[in-house]
Amino acid sequence: MRKIFTIFAAAAVLCACSQNRDQILKVYNWSDYIDETVIPEFEAWYEEQTGEKVKVIYQTFDVNETMLSKIEKGHEDFDVLCPSDYIIERMLQNHLLLPIDRNFGDTPNYIDENLSPYVRDRFDKMSGGSFNANDYAVGYMWGTTGIIYNAKYVTDEEASTWDVLRNPKFAGKIFIKDSPRDVYSQIIIFLRHQDVLDGKVTLDDLMYDSSYESLEAVEAYMKQVRPLVAGWEADFGKDQMTQERGWISLNWSGDGVWAIEEAAEMGVDLRYSLPKEGFAVWFDGWVIPKFAQNVRAAKYWINFMSRPDIVIRNVEYTGYVSVSGAPEVLEAFSDEKYNPIDLTYFFGPGADSARVNPVLYPDKSDIERSTQEHDWGDKTPQLVEMWARVKGENASGMTIVVVSVFMVALVGFAVWSRVAKSRRRKRGRRR
Repeated sequence: MRKIFTIFAAAAVLCACSQNRDQILKVYNWSDYIDETVIPEFEAWYEEQTGEKVKVIYQTFDVNETMLSKIEKGHEDFDVLCPSDYIIERMLQNHLLLPIDRNFGDTPNYIDENLSPYVRDRFDKMSGGSFNANDYAVGYMWGTTGIIYNAKYVTDEEASTWDVLRNPKFAGKIFIKDSPRDVYSQIIIFLRHQDVLDGKVTLDDLMYDSSYESLEAVEAYMKQVRPLVAGWEADFGKDQMTQERGWISLNWSGDGVWAIEEAAEMGVDLRYSLPKEGFAVWFDGWVIPKFAQNVRAAKYWINFMSRPDIVIRNVEYTGYVSVSGAPEVLEAFSDEKYNPIDLTYFFGPGADSARVNPVLYPDKSDIERSTQEHDWGDKTPQLVEMWARVKGENASGMTIVVVSVFMVALVGFAVWSRVAKSRRRKRGRRR
């Protein structure tokens, strides 16, 4: 299906060459990160609001750096993109973004009306040189990095610390995201936990720490973890968890919700933990690159994506959490089956006893132990090199068996799952 869509998109781009560029909006987004039925609705809404027609050319990417390379070279004139937080920082520092004008005439400004104050504060803390990220980016989705675990084999106490990854009891049952930035961030938090408690350093400080000593410490720790790892994965770890081939997975909250729901249908009790030492949150956001040719339609697209009803549909489709703090969003995802938690940091004073899925919206007491990752600039290659050394030639017998069995089973499982559930939240995102 993706191949067919790619061919269609390419054909659409060719056809667009014969049209006025101000009637074309080129959107570049993550795969499976939007309910595509909202696209024609945007086209109709845009004409209604502006009196002008627009045709959306929608294309997708799977890796931040793939998207960024196209923009840096100026070979693609996309009008609106959805990069991750650290890429937003890099684009700001390299003068690759245009400010987002909030003047929509008689059209409501859904961006500023609904953006969560928590997200606004986090974007203020992004490193954009002399630029404020809130002027150049509008949040789209966000989440946490934590541990998915099987409660049949792993206790809540064991899963309450990042050091569970080093427990030999779980050898051959651990899956780690093949994402150096996400792994480094959590492990340096664990290794420097006592320093944080003693006030010698803050969690935010650690996210800027690209020192040789810290890289060496994380590398040494992960080399202790390496013999226990069943696989370094980009997207199949959550499937392994649902089938009990894995018991522990360092993963993202969106994948955690998907895995927990899928596993429940099979009678498997998966849970999600935010370790006590602390953890990182992540954000994806809409931006307008400096080579954009339809800036007006781009800002209207971002505004439309911030409209509460559109937000709700995109969240329901993707399984990730919107940055919107609109009351309609809180109401849409409230469910009495959940225990009340404090979400005042996100939705405001009236959300002190919200009943929502705590995997998607962490309680205030949890979020107080969080921080956010940052771009390392020219230090990034050192992180990548460290990660390559960590993984080494870790093709152990267990890894080979697990991956081989997975690849054989994947086709059958995918067919079954697509029949059983028409909408699967399976986006392999970010790093």
